[in-house]
Amino acid sequence: MLEPASLKERIRAEAERLGFVSCGFARADAVPEAGDRLREWLAEGRHGAMGWMEERAGQRASPQGLWPEANSVIALAMSYAPAGDPRALEAEPSLGRISVYAQGADYHKTVKKALKALARFIVDACPSELKVFVDTAPVMEKPLSAAAGIGWQGKHTNLLSRTHGNWLFLGVIFTELELEPDLPASDHCGSCSACMVACPTGAIDGPGRLDARRCISYLTIEHSGPIPLEYREAIGNRIYGCDDCLAACPWNRFAAQAQANRAFLPRAELVAPALGDLLALDDASFRELFSGSPIKRIGVGRFLRNCLIAAGNSGDLALAARVEALRGDEDPVVAEAAEWASARLLSGSG
Repeated sequence: MLEPASLKERIRAEAERLGFVSCGFARADAVPEAGDRLREWLAEGRHGAMGWMEERAGQRASPQGLWPEANSVIALAMSYAPAGDPRALEAEPSLGRISVYAQGADYHKTVKKALKALARFIVDACPSELKVFVDTAPVMEKPLSAAAGIGWQGKHTNLLSRTHGNWLFLGVIFTELELEPDLPASDHCGSCSACMVACPTGAIDGPGRLDARRCISYLTIEHSGPIPLEYREAIGNRIYGCDDCLAACPWNRFAAQAQANRAFLPRAELVAPALGDLLALDDASFRELFSGSPIKRIGVGRFLRNCLIAAGNSGDLALAARVEALRGDEDPVVAEAAEWASARLLSGSG
């Protein structure tokens, strides 16, 4: 059997070959405080309608709560650093802004495929039981990754690296192997509050304190009903997610796009889509356009709701006919958003 130190270095080398930019190791019980923070966050209702987080909080609180046999955690990160500033389209209100992470291939599939390949490598090198996770399982990837030394949680709560910035997809492997942990990452945010200031809705109301109910990513992706009126203007032309807190981080100047996995390079039709074209989508054309994209998960109704909010904010009267056509949509959430957008366009307040 390989010596643990030798095994770790072989795992790191293989992880790099598979497209991961960072690989670190932590004990499975390295972040006992993470469970307490999660329970406090849930008790305050900051998870909004994400009931699945509350239902599996016990498993999410610690790796051993999910899999008692876990002894070590291998944390991994893949870069999706964009070529330019995602905020550039703010000045083009008739175009939709899609979060950088959703402009390319579905990261769940890409990261999981690489995780499984790394898992096979580990088992071949040292037969053992292990489990792989992206972000669909009740696993706290960010605090575990910080404990494994690949970055720290910034004031926006996302993982942040001095080398790769915060454009990172995370994956973890739980293993029964006893692997020497790496040193946890130290915080390098200092007095910077750029991410907090950048948030359009004030969802980051303190360092490391995110209220999902105000977050544009939550509102446009996870939230299924009408978007609260108080946040609609701040949404601007964001139709899926929001990158503002990530884009504002000064550490991103080190996150060269050359480090990004090619699978995440943006599809041309998703970089700057015209709202007029998107408002014409029906279910079939929506599914065709977003085949292989994480956007497909939210469905055409929720997506049209988002596009209608953006249209109402655009001030572009050329969109009025497309908006008007959706006022009679069978989905009441779409119809309400169309009525709001129509009134806003015709009043000239967009």
